[in-house]
Amino acid sequence: MTIIEIITPDRFSFKHTVRSHGWYDLLPFVIDEEKNTLGFVSDNGGKPVFATISESKGSVSVDVNASDFDQASLVRDVRHLLRLDDEMDAFYASAEKAGHVVWAAEANAGRLLRSPTVWEDLVKSICTTNCTWSVTKNMTSRLVAELGQETACGRKAFPTAEAMAAKGAEFYRDVVRAGYRAEYFAELAESVASGRVDPESWFRSDLPTAELKKEMKKVKGVGDYAAENLLKLVGRYDGLALDSWLRAGFYKKHNKGKKCPDKKIERHYRKFGDWRGLAIWCDMTEDWFTEIGRNPN
Repeated sequence: MTIIEIITPDRFSFKHTVRSHGWYDLLPFVIDEEKNTLGFVSDNGGKPVFATISESKGSVSVDVNASDFDQASLVRDVRHLLRLDDEMDAFYASAEKAGHVVWAAEANAGRLLRSPTVWEDLVKSICTTNCTWSVTKNMTSRLVAELGQETACGRKAFPTAEAMAAKGAEFYRDVVRAGYRAEYFAELAESVASGRVDPESWFRSDLPTAELKKEMKKVKGVGDYAAENLLKLVGRYDGLALDSWLRAGFYKKHNKGKKCPDKKIERHYRKFGDWRGLAIWCDMTEDWFTEIGRNPN
């Protein structure tokens, strides 16, 4: 075992980052509620290692279940998935100015947990469309169990594009039980493995958000909802990523339980400008942290 300490920003909350949305509940992430830790798998240059992150004062401790690993790569993954390099002050200032979603500023919340790679976030996002959370979990678990490379401690990594490209649509339909997504997974994996599609480039892209969204939507299975969620995970918060859950939450919280046009929801968060997608998410998830024992899923 090797323990690495990584300094965190002054305005950072481990709890609010880890539980910011359901990703912590999907393999290869492993959450331990009692110990308040989050386990994950780092690629480590093609030799994946399992590590556990815990909170320390002014830092996070990373307990690596391996003796031979690339420390720079692992630290980079931790900084990426916990978004330690994200600048949140502008969001907090917009919340305080609007007098709305102030809880997020007070709690140093707003960092949305993401996977070590955009590739993993992309596949998981496709797994969330048009289905229940339990179905999403089952698909993700089967992908990891069947195609993920094993670490020294027996945990498995999220499958690479190359590993997924080695399987045909029948595998994703019959084994992963991905339904209509089976063809999408086979095609996407082959495109990424061959280099025709590069999800990691989305994180570095200089394209305007609208153009980047169009690029994402070229991937079969990625519509407006999935694209706008992916945009949040690469640091673009322009879109609201409205789905039935967010709409229902808005109706209940801000419209006396009555349905309303999406235009009204858009107007409500317009004051947040480029942060409006994060504002609606924090607004609708406030009770995850204020209701004791509440499970977001």
